[in-house]
This record gives sequence, C-alpha cells and structure tokens, in this order.
Amino acid sequence: MSLYHEAAQVIDTVIKSHGSLKAAVFNKKGWKSDQKTRYALTTEAVKWSEILSEVIENSGLLQLDKKLTPTIALLLAHDLLLARKGVALPATHGLHASVARHKARLTSELTKSRIRRGCSSLEALRTLVNNAGSQAAHPRWIRINTLRTTIESQLETTLDGYKWTDNLSNLNSPGPNDKFVYLDKHIPDLIAVSANTDLAKTQGYKDGMLIMQDKASCFPAYLLDPAQAGGDVIDACAAPGNKTTHLAALVSSATSNLQDGPTSKIFACERDTARSQTLAKMVKLAGADKLVSIRASQDFLRLKPDSKEFANVTSLLLDPSCSGSGIVGRDEATISVHLPSATKIVETAQRGKKRKRSANPPANVKVDSKPAHKPEDLDAEEASPEVLEDDGEKLQARLTALSGFQLLLLERAMAFPAARRITYSTCSVHDEENENVVVKALLSDVATERGWRVLRREEQVGGLQKWERRGKVEAVEIAVNANGDSGAGLKSEEVAEACIRCVKSGEEGTMGFFVAGFVRDDGSLHTAAIPKGSTANGNGLGGTIVDEDEQEEEWSGFGDD
Repeated sequence: MSLYHEAAQVIDTVIKSHGSLKAAVFNKKGWKSDQKTRYALTTEAVKWSEILSEVIENSGLLQLDKKLTPTIALLLAHDLLLARKGVALPATHGLHASVARHKARLTSELTKSRIRRGCSSLEALRTLVNNAGSQAAHPRWIRINTLRTTIESQLETTLDGYKWTDNLSNLNSPGPNDKFVYLDKHIPDLIAVSANTDLAKTQGYKDGMLIMQDKASCFPAYLLDPAQAGGDVIDACAAPGNKTTHLAALVSSATSNLQDGPTSKIFACERDTARSQTLAKMVKLAGADKLVSIRASQDFLRLKPDSKEFANVTSLLLDPSCSGSGIVGRDEATISVHLPSATKIVETAQRGKKRKRSANPPANVKVDSKPAHKPEDLDAEEASPEVLEDDGEKLQARLTALSGFQLLLLERAMAFPAARRITYSTCSVHDEENENVVVKALLSDVATERGWRVLRREEQVGGLQKWERRGKVEAVEIAVNANGDSGAGLKSEEVAEACIRCVKSGEEGTMGFFVAGFVRDDGSLHTAAIPKGSTANGNGLGGTIVDEDEQEEEWSGFGDD
C-alpha cells in the first residue's frame, strides 16, 4: 500500500522546503493513495511528532528494525497507537509487522510520555496536543447573514445551548461540554465559536443564515460603509462572495425603511468562469440575488468607468489577488516537524550485548524543522546564500508584479466619475502590497486630479475607529521617500493611522490582513481628464492592461476569505 510511503514523501518535502503540507499533498498528481486520507495522516502525525519521536527514540524502534526510516516510523507509530482503526495495512504486510511486533514497548513509552506531561489519560494527552497544535488563538468566526436571519433567531435555533462569553480566550480550550459564543466588539452581527466547533452540518449554515468569514475579511465592506455615499457599489474581485454578500446585507440594512426596498445595485465582477459560478451560488444561497448583479467572466480592468451603466457607482470594494501571506494555514508557519533520531543508543535496544563506550558518543540527532519562514525572514545563519538569494529574488519579483497589478486596479477604481468611497484590502503581511500601494495610489495622477485622499481614522465607521492595530509609519515613510518631491505633501503618521492591520493568529484571533479607505469629498466630484501618461483606449484608464493570465490568483473556495 502506497499511503505511508507517499505520506512520508510529503513530510520529507515539507522539512526540506519549509513548505505547506496542504500544498505538498494536493499539488502532487499521480499518487495512488486518497488525497484526503494522506492529508489527514500527515497533519495528525506532524501534530503528534514531538511526542511520537520521543516514544520511538526511547523504545529503540529504529535500532531494532533497520528497515524503517524515521518518517515511516513516525507515521506507523501514529496509526498504531492513536488511530481509531489502527495501521491501514493488512497484518501480514511487512510495514505493519515491523511496527506491530513492538507495540508493547511503544505503548509503554507513550504512557511514560503522557505521565511526564501531567496527563491522567490518553484523552487528556490528546486534548493537550490538539490545543497546542491547533490555531488556538484563531477562533471560528461566523457572520450572521441579516438578509435571512438575526442573531436572536440563531441563538434560539442553531446556537441553542451556547453560552455568551465576553472573553475571546475562552474559545481557545473549552471543556468537553462547554459551548461558548462570543459577540464581536468591532463588526456588527459577527460572532465567534471555538475552532473545533463544526456548524457546517447545521440547517442555519445550509440555508445561508450563517456565513463562515474571518473577522478581518469583514473589515472591507464595513469600512466602505456604502450607505454613506448612497448609489451603486462595485465589488471588483468578488468570488467566492463573502464580501459581496456582506455588502448586500449592509445596503439592505441601511435602506430597510424604504417603502420599495433598496434601490442601490451591487455589481460583482469575477473574471474566472468557474469562480463566477461559485459566486452565483453563494449570492443566491445568501439571499442577495435581488441586490447583486453578477458580471461573470468580467475583468474589472475592462469595465468602462464612464459608461452610463456605472454612472451611479459611488462605492467600490477592491480585494485583489495578493500573496496570501496572511492567511492562517497558508504557510503553516506554526508547524514544527520532529523526527526520531536513528542514532540514539537506547539500553533496551542493546539487550544481551555489551555496549562499548565511545570517546565521542553519538549525538541525539533530533530533526526539528524550522517553521515555514517566508524567505525574507530567514536569517543568514539559517539558510545557505543560494537559498536566500533565490527565494528572496523570487518573492520580490512576485511582490513587485502583484503590487503593480493592485495599484492598477486602485487607479481604475478612482477613475469612476461618481465614485466617492473605495476600500482596498489584501490578506498579505508584506508592506509592498499594503502601505506602499496606498501611498502610490494617493500620489497618482488620477487621485490628484480627482481629489482622492485617505479615509482618516476619525472618519471611519465606529467599530473600526476603535481598532488599535494600525498601519506602519516606517513603511509609509519609505514609500513616500521613494517618490521624492511628489510625496512631500503626505503626512506619514496620518496615512499610517488611517490604515488598518491585523496580525496572523494574534490575540485578536484574525488572519493577517490589511485594509485602507479612500474618500473623495463632495466638492471634488467632477469628470477629470485621462490621467497623464495614459493613452485613451476606451476603457476609462490608459496604460497597459495586465493580461489576466499573467496574474496569479490565490483561491481557496468557500473558505474564510
């Protein structure tokens, strides 16, 4: 059976490349074992690897059976000792026999490891490992879809039996019978439950009443506050649709007292055909299809801002392709893989033989892979110059391409004649995609000619005024200085204070995220000339159109975008 050999190859690849388990499993084609089974095995084995490596070393397994590699031993020991169905191989299979014959020894060492950690039972040890290995500071965020329901209604149905807590940390390690729900202090109609709570099978989720959406992902639509500008809205990069349906809920709520209902339209653009279908399903499920006009296979850059169809577009939400470096689990930066040493000498492995003492006894060589660092975080002593140079150059090239594309989208949004409010966001931690793009956009010809400025903190919607984590002053200063005299009028502190940042898996329980707002005062509304340096090409903003095939998309389906 290929499962254990292929799973071992996945783990060895991750250790060597500091990459992602998920990518190593699902990006590889032509393997024989089931992808989901392979992913479940590798993630669980890695989570238990520190304890299992200790068990394997102390049992002397690798000395007793030379055919086993450290990685194969780790996987087999996991299933033998911890999997409900045991080793997924026939009892007569060589690998199964290799580990099964030492089950008593391995079980004894697991018991010792459990006791050393102060756990009275295997279940207690399992809880300890799960809490340490999970994104403990990253709860499951759920937006109550006010197009279909209310918080009060969901408390009586889907969340019946849950208890309110005003402390987010209570969600990190609830007891076996504890079910807590946390009401967010910044975003209306947003709640959180513990990460191990599965609501995907509930009727509320199936009916589109509950939308799994990371807290940070709710910032762009809420900051845009489309009711302030009135008029129509464009979601420029809409799939899978969480932000689109959030916009629809906000528009509907703001106009709920109107006799004929909301008059604003939301244009949701998605250039990829398959993702457009996903967007349509999400919008319909959320009950937003009467408000949202889906522009399937529509590249936002090819819209004509001066078209009559968009004459009433006053708000635009831009959440473009980015590096995705802030997404929890994307780089699996918290994963540390421990492999058992094949050279540790254990007395139990030397029974009946007199061990000769060496002047230089073998070291306890424990392979503890470094977290999956981003290339720019690697210290010169932690990686070879070749790796540093290669990875750094690749990353910088990608960030340069992405930030150029992001700026182009932002400048295009500023070109819509009636536009008054824009939000720009990324799920990236890199300054190049965040403060740098904001500064360049503020200094662009279209921003200058049409009177665009940053949405200052004191002007932001109440919940986000209270958000303490703001942009980086030094990143703004670097970007301003890079633009020479043209950036002299920008106040770095004001721009940074206007920007909002979220850290990945921090105490706020969000993914890494960035968002900034732009506004255009009433007195500056006018039809401007085509920005300098552009060529009239019939699409509202001159210059080179980036081919969609040249842009790398980060896509995670119905995840917490």
